[in-house]
Amino acid sequence: MKWMSDSEYSELTGLELSAIEDLIERGKLTTKNENGTRLIDPSKGAGSVVPAQLKELSSRNTKEMVVQPEFVEKTIGTIINLHEKVLDSKDETIESIKSENTLLKEALHSLQELYEEDRKTIHTLQEQLKLSQQEVEFMRRKYKLMWNKTIEEHTS
Repeated sequence: MKWMSDSEYSELTGLELSAIEDLIERGKLTTKNENGTRLIDPSKGAGSVVPAQLKELSSRNTKEMVVQPEFVEKTIGTIINLHEKVLDSKDETIESIKSENTLLKEALHSLQELYEEDRKTIHTLQEQLKLSQQEVEFMRRKYKLMWNKTIEEHTS
C-alpha cells in the first residue's frame, strides 16, 4: 500500500485541498501522520470521491445518465495525469535498458578483443610446440645414429 501526501492525492484525484479536508473530517478517507506529515491511503475511500448522485444514477438501470461537468473534467484530468506518469515511467525504463544495452555491448567488445589475443597466443604457442617437437625428433635421430656408430665401433 502506498500512502500519498495531500498534494499528491489532490493531483491524483483532481480534488481541491478543501474537498480533501472535508472528506477526512467526515471520515471518508484513511489517513496517518508520519514525521509530522499527513498521509492518505488512496486505495481506501475511493468510493467517497465519486459523487453520491453519480452512485445513485449508476445503481439505477436507466438509459440516461447525467454527470456533472466538473466530475467529467476531474476524471479526464486524473486519467491524463495517470497516463503521463505511465509514459514517464516507460521513458525511464527505456533509458535504463538503453544504458544497460550499451554496457553489455562494451563488455562484449572487450571479451571479443580478449578472445582474439588469446587465439593469437594459442597459435604462437602451437607453432613453438611444433618447432620444439621437430628439434626433439632431430636430436633423437642424431643420438641414435651416434650410439649406433659407437656400438658398431665397440663391437668390432
